[in-house]
Amino acid sequence: MGTSSASSGSGQKATLSQKRAFGKRRRWWLWLPAAVIAVCAGWYFFDARAAGNEKSSYLAETVVRGDIENAITAVGTLSALRSINVGAQVSGQLKSVQVEVGDQVTEGQFIAEIDPSPFEKGVEIASAQLDNLKAQLLSKEAQLTLKKLNATRQKSLLATRGVSQSTVDQAEADLAMADADVKALGAQIRQQQSQLASDTVDLGYTKINSPMAGTVVDQSAKEGETLNASQTAPTVVTVADLKVMTVEAQVSEADIAKLKPGMEVYFTLLGQPEKRFTGTLRQIKPTPATENNVVLYYALFDVPNPTGELMINMSAQVYFVIDSAKDVLLVPTSALSFKRRDPSGEAGGQQAERPQGQRNGTRNGGSPRDGQHRGKPQIIVKVVDTNGAIAERTVEVGVRNRVQAEIKSGLEEGDKVVVTSASGTSSAGNANARGGRRPGGMSFF
Repeated sequence: MGTSSASSGSGQKATLSQKRAFGKRRRWWLWLPAAVIAVCAGWYFFDARAAGNEKSSYLAETVVRGDIENAITAVGTLSALRSINVGAQVSGQLKSVQVEVGDQVTEGQFIAEIDPSPFEKGVEIASAQLDNLKAQLLSKEAQLTLKKLNATRQKSLLATRGVSQSTVDQAEADLAMADADVKALGAQIRQQQSQLASDTVDLGYTKINSPMAGTVVDQSAKEGETLNASQTAPTVVTVADLKVMTVEAQVSEADIAKLKPGMEVYFTLLGQPEKRFTGTLRQIKPTPATENNVVLYYALFDVPNPTGELMINMSAQVYFVIDSAKDVLLVPTSALSFKRRDPSGEAGGQQAERPQGQRNGTRNGGSPRDGQHRGKPQIIVKVVDTNGAIAERTVEVGVRNRVQAEIKSGLEEGDKVVVTSASGTSSAGNANARGGRRPGGMSFF
């Protein structure tokens, strides 16, 4: 009995377990369709939201009014417009230097002196030799006078047969020799006078004076040094006129053809990046310089320096202005895109969307609607309206650089244009305004 009851209980438990397992499997199959529906609904919701974000999330900027310029940049160095190396014209020991670097000098001011002792002695010797020659000349002139009298007397005696012809001839020969001696001494005296004048000039060269007014910018020789002027004039100091400075800019051969003498140019300094110094392009040197296989041409322009803040060898960031415009509508360059017109004059075979004010003509003095630009690409911007909708609009562009572009027609101040999507893709296919200042406020849509 006990064994039978135990077996019966075990059988009932097994049957109950099987029923529970079957119920669980049945409930799992019931939940499967619900799970599939939930996954599909979640995927649909996520995909719709992502699509909505992709459609509506754009980085836009406001069309603003301001100034713009298109310029070629270059690196330049400042130097004085006029500078002179003041050197020694005679050799000798530098006895004294009367100025220092930074001193202001006037034209003719005494700057330095070479020891004058040897030159003073040379002048003294030349003067003495000249006096000696002059004394000899007096003696020869006296002899010449005597020879003249003797020749005259001998001729008179010859007429009375008092002397022979040979005596007269000898007297005339002596007269000619005396005259030649006087002329020779006269030539020697003139030569010695020239030598004395030259020695006097050399003595004057021992005092070195400034040939121009300006500032002493360098001193190459010191007191006590011996200067040798036999081959080249050794420089003592350099004097420069710093009231007008010259900027020598290095321009690449790719840009040099765009520069013309007379064009506007300005530069900034490393220590004053916000201050502009303006000038006019004066000269382009025809001979280039080659650095690391790069051909560079030198463009020169002058700038006034009344305050003296510009100094020699300062580095300058130079801007040669190609085009400029003031108080115009501006958009980022990255907001522009292009469409090629087909032969019918339409963009991409379809009439490009235009603002309401352009459908029957021009807008705010913009370009006409007809096909005068056929074959040229249309410039398109994407405009965001107040409802967040995006539409393409044709614009006319004026001055343009890597950061901004002038809009002559097609947009109004305050319009919002698409610059990039939220993922960073430019509406123009590239964003070459990197590093530039945004012309207007940014907003996401």
